[in-house]
Amino acid sequence: MATETALVDVGILFIAAAFAGICSSRIDQSVIPFYIITGMLLGSNVLGELPALADSEVGVVGVTVTVPDVTIGGVDVLAAVGGLSLGETDFIVIGAEIGIVLLLFFLGLEFNLDRLLASRDRIGKAGSVDLAINFGIGLGFGYLVFGGFLAAFLTAGIVYISSSAIITKSLIDLGWIANDEAEPLLGTLVYEDLFIAVYLAIVSALVLGGGDVGEAMGQIGVAIGVIIALLALVTFGTDFFQRFLDADTNEFVVVRALGVTILVAGAALALGVSEAVAAFFVGMAFASTDHAHDLERLLEPLRDAFAVIFFFWIGLVTDPGLFTLSVLGMIVAGVVVTTPTKIVSGYLGGRIYDLDDRRSLRVGFGMATRGEFSLIIASLALSGAGTGIAAETAQTLYAFTVGYVLVMSILGTSLMQYSSRIEPVVVSALERRRAGPAQSSED
Repeated sequence: MATETALVDVGILFIAAAFAGICSSRIDQSVIPFYIITGMLLGSNVLGELPALADSEVGVVGVTVTVPDVTIGGVDVLAAVGGLSLGETDFIVIGAEIGIVLLLFFLGLEFNLDRLLASRDRIGKAGSVDLAINFGIGLGFGYLVFGGFLAAFLTAGIVYISSSAIITKSLIDLGWIANDEAEPLLGTLVYEDLFIAVYLAIVSALVLGGGDVGEAMGQIGVAIGVIIALLALVTFGTDFFQRFLDADTNEFVVVRALGVTILVAGAALALGVSEAVAAFFVGMAFASTDHAHDLERLLEPLRDAFAVIFFFWIGLVTDPGLFTLSVLGMIVAGVVVTTPTKIVSGYLGGRIYDLDDRRSLRVGFGMATRGEFSLIIASLALSGAGTGIAAETAQTLYAFTVGYVLVMSILGTSLMQYSSRIEPVVVSALERRRAGPAQSSED
């Protein structure tokens, strides 16, 4: 049974989230940054109202990390890297896991395998442009800041990967999910999520195995095997899923869909592959059935409720005390360097899909948001402190990532929300730039 206060804490979480929603509505802002900031305020590092929800381990969606006994300058790393309290319940961690699973499940429902294969060339081109520009910039930025390959490789992943969960939620909230710009956004997210599944296998082996390349190759093999199995599930599982969801009541449909989705996501996670990637594939499998529309209608309230927990969790694990002047400088530099590159790569991705300037810019604005996967990478660095990576470097990298994700989640959702005000200015500038050379050639 829950302790006397655990249920009260969960109630406080949802009431606080409700007030955050009211505040965001009053000023016509995206609610996601408000959830994050509310979580930060109610965490053990500020008001300390919800210590029981912080978990007994440094839990990050996709990875649960037990931090080794490491002290830096007499400061215990566990106390310094997020202020996570010893907890009495894993509710916030499990709830956040389910939140990202359901968000990516809904992303998969927007695709079916035929649509994915039909768009594979454009997904490949747009995703490769995104990877080349942003991973490359991240690698260079990491070298300049940390001066070592592994730290730079980790930084590259942190600044490259966009937040599938936040972007999907924003697409739904803004009504963009049915627009033309949704396809390149979702396609590039699919590319990123598949890449990150292999990337996380490499990073896990290098950081936790102290740089063991053989172990890294083994993890890569497992990740590829799981992805192939998931593709087979999508390809050959449609008939089974169609019959499986043929139930007499909505209750049975919901229970069956949740059971399959969470079970497959959990199995993938146990094998070292992101549960988000697995949930996406399950969503694609269900998208090919006659029940796709019913699933969207029935599971939407559950998705939104658990998504609140996910965004709240990001704030809950954010300790403002991490942000020293040097870390703040790194965060500012990271935001200044990587925001334009994501917008440019997203814009180019939109053009690959033959969108006009306005909708291509929306793709760039949407891709600017970073979130859950960046935190996963940072937590892996922290877990390898003193083994695969220097403890002080791991702590600094984690602090940078937490602040970077917080800023980029707010900036990215704001760019999407206010894109209609920004687009005319940028589009006019692009048109003038094109007209300039054309006019010169005529002269």
